[in-house]
Amino acid sequence: MAADGAAASVVVFGAGATGARVVRMLAASPTVGSVEVRDTDGDRLQAVSGSFDETVTLGQGPEVAEGTDVVVVATAAGTQAAVAQSAMRAGAAVVATTNEIIETRDLLALDHLAKRHEVPLVVGAGFMPGLTCLMARLGAAELDVVDEIHVAKAGTGGPACARQHHRALSSLAIDWRDGRWVRRPGGSGRELCWFPDPVAGRDCYRGALADALLLVPAFSGVNRVTARMAATRRDRLTAPLPMMRRPHPEGGVGAVRVELRGRRGTGRHVVVLGAQSRPAEGAAVVAASTALHLLATHVGPGASGLASIAGAEGLLREVAARGLRPCRFEGFALSRGPGG
Repeated sequence: MAADGAAASVVVFGAGATGARVVRMLAASPTVGSVEVRDTDGDRLQAVSGSFDETVTLGQGPEVAEGTDVVVVATAAGTQAAVAQSAMRAGAAVVATTNEIIETRDLLALDHLAKRHEVPLVVGAGFMPGLTCLMARLGAAELDVVDEIHVAKAGTGGPACARQHHRALSSLAIDWRDGRWVRRPGGSGRELCWFPDPVAGRDCYRGALADALLLVPAFSGVNRVTARMAATRRDRLTAPLPMMRRPHPEGGVGAVRVELRGRRGTGRHVVVLGAQSRPAEGAAVVAASTALHLLATHVGPGASGLASIAGAEGLLREVAARGLRPCRFEGFALSRGPGG
C-alpha cells in the first residue's frame, strides 16, 4: 500500500467496457498518482487510449512491478486468477471483478497466498456479485438473524459479460440450502423478480452464478442463498448453442436486487433492496470504489467477497456517492372502502 502522504500506483488489467471506465475513475482521484492499463488486445487498448488523460500509461505483459499498490483485474473470465497471483507476489492488493463460478473458487483458494504476502484479495467486485454483496450487508443490519438471501440481475455489460451470461444460462447453478451445496440445472427455477424502474418485472432463472460462494461465508448460519438472472424464452432456447450474434459493445440499462429474509425481535421480516445502472458502468463504479477503499482503509489480508471486508457499509456510501444508489422496495396496504 502507498506510504502515508504518497500518491498511489495502480495497474488495471483489461480495457473493455468495465476496465476503461475503472481507469478513468481512478485517474480522476487525487489519491492516485499513476494508473497503468494493460490489455491483451492491442487494438482495443489503442482505441480507448484517447479517452485517458496524461496520468495514464499503457503497459503490457502479466507481471506486476514491486511498489504497485493496487491491481484491478477486469479481464475476461478465466484469466483473472493468474494475474491476481502475480500481483500478490509483488505485494499489491487485488480487486478481481469475476462473476464466474470456477474462477471465483480459484481466487478464494488463493487466501493462503494473500495472507502470506499480507495483502487483501477482493473477489467479485462488480455489479453482481459486488454491489449485491454490499447491499446484502446493508440489509442484514436491519435483521437480528438472516435466514435467506436471494439475489437477481437483469442485463449485461460489454461483450465478455454477454458471453458469460450466455454460458451461465446453460450451465449448472449452485444453491446453498440447509447447510449444503445443491446443484440445479441452468434455466430452471423461473421466478418473476421486480427491479427498479425502468427495468421493472422480469422472469429470472437459475444460472452458473458465483454469488452464493461469496455470500455464504459472510453470513454465518444462513440457510438458503440463491442467485438468478433475467432471461427471455429465446435466451433459454439458444443458451446451449454458440452466440448467434456478436455482442453489443455496451449493454443497455440493467438492474440488481437483493432480498433478505430473517428475524427481527420475535417477528419475521423481509428486506428488499435494488439498484439500476448499465451493468458495465455499475461494475466499474464498484471496482474503482473498492480499489480506492483499499488505499484509504486498512483491510486485513486474505481472500473474500465485498460482504466480508472491513468497512463494507462505508464502501457502499462511496459507491452511492459515485451515482450508484441502492433503493428500497417498500410494501403498502390497500385501503378498502365500505363493504370492500
